[in-house]
Amino acid sequence: MSHIATLSDAERIAAALALPNNAFINGRFCAAASGDRLTTVNPATGEPLTQIAACDIRDVNAAVEGARAAFEAGSWRLAHPGERKAVLLKLAALMERELESLAVLESLDSGKPVSECLAVDVPETIHVLKWHAEAIDKLYDHSAPTGNGALALVVREPIGVVGCVLPWNFPLLMLAWKIAPALATGCSVIVKPAEQTSLTALRVAALAVEAGLPAGVLNIVTGTGQAVGEPIGLHADIDMVSFTGSTATGRRFLRYAADSNLKKVVLECGGKNPAVVFNDAEDLASVAANVLNGAFWNMGENCSATSRLLVQEEVKERLLGLMAEQLAEWPMGNPLDPKNRLGAMVSAEHFSKVSGYLQTARSEGLRILQGGGTEQGAYVQPTIIDNVTPESALFREEIFGPILCVTSFKTEAEAIALANDTDYGLAGSVYTGSLNRAIRVSRAVRAGTVTVNCFGEGDATTPFGGYKQSGFGGRDKSVFALDQYTELKTLWIDVPAQDA
Repeated sequence: MSHIATLSDAERIAAALALPNNAFINGRFCAAASGDRLTTVNPATGEPLTQIAACDIRDVNAAVEGARAAFEAGSWRLAHPGERKAVLLKLAALMERELESLAVLESLDSGKPVSECLAVDVPETIHVLKWHAEAIDKLYDHSAPTGNGALALVVREPIGVVGCVLPWNFPLLMLAWKIAPALATGCSVIVKPAEQTSLTALRVAALAVEAGLPAGVLNIVTGTGQAVGEPIGLHADIDMVSFTGSTATGRRFLRYAADSNLKKVVLECGGKNPAVVFNDAEDLASVAANVLNGAFWNMGENCSATSRLLVQEEVKERLLGLMAEQLAEWPMGNPLDPKNRLGAMVSAEHFSKVSGYLQTARSEGLRILQGGGTEQGAYVQPTIIDNVTPESALFREEIFGPILCVTSFKTEAEAIALANDTDYGLAGSVYTGSLNRAIRVSRAVRAGTVTVNCFGEGDATTPFGGYKQSGFGGRDKSVFALDQYTELKTLWIDVPAQDA
């Protein structure tokens, strides 16, 4: 049970935090080779938190050298599955011990509401680590049906040295989505956290040492995309990269692979996700709550956020009225205050981008039903905009902020066409009281995850990734996540017939 019930509780924990500020390479914390530093800022106040190591290609090279040495030595790769499982479970237990301080640190660094960090981000991070730890000794390899003349084994082997490039919107959770399956399979890992939100990844590195993870197996290299991300993408001794972030940056990693060693690349990129509400939806109040949660959870800084509400004409005004009433349940303010459900945009740069879409709505003459403004600092009000057409930038572009765009439709065929009228295909939701329609439409929506009468991303057991420009090469979460961190090997053993 959390002891953070008030703002003062969170502020007391924040004041006692020792903020990590060095990279973690080959089992130890160290400054960047250049000695340079980057300032990381509390987005809610604009005030500096600390200065982290501004690493570059020299630090990436050192991390790769340590990771490769650890992989070849086999301290982790060749450890018994039960030993790897025990280490990851201990890491999860250590994170449980520090749940509140990790939640406060995450909130300070990202602008996320501490209540969400306490209820979702940190517990789910721990759960993902546990889930993949438990999978280690429960996944079986295969034998092929060869007949009596041979024995064919199809086995998984860790792919090697893995680069994990993280986004800033869910720093801890995305760290777990990457490193849990990578470590479970026996890989060595180099993590580049987003430069805006590196602090919790560094704290996890310290806990990993305490849990017994061998030196070189987990490295955290902090810095900018150009100075750290690009060298990871181009490094000839990194075997694969798992990236979550923008589609534009994802394209770069494909080019980096082509220009280097043809490393495997897995991309989880943007989304422009529809919630399709039909006139036979049975509980519009529940639909309204789900749509608001999809649109405004984590301030809309979520690749699977509900950014487009497609609603059948007959129920549109009633649904919008219910949503207007329920917006009172979404207070915005200091992220460290547990009563707030909306915090700050992650940075001044991102605030400028998101707030620019409010001006776009006005210039296009769209109907702003709720919100539409900004508040002191990097705060954007939860906003609902009506009459958004497919030609609008608000319909087509990923906003990544608390802005919900409303478009009405007449028929099921029109709804499906609107839902799929996007370059993305990450997620979607269907709200209907008809089982047949739910199955029909959820199958027709071209997205990696489609929820029915709810908003969500499944859980640790279900794969997450997208169609079209939302994804490439693999999936996060579930047993399918393990595939991207392994190679399949066939062992063919000849069994000669016994002489008579």
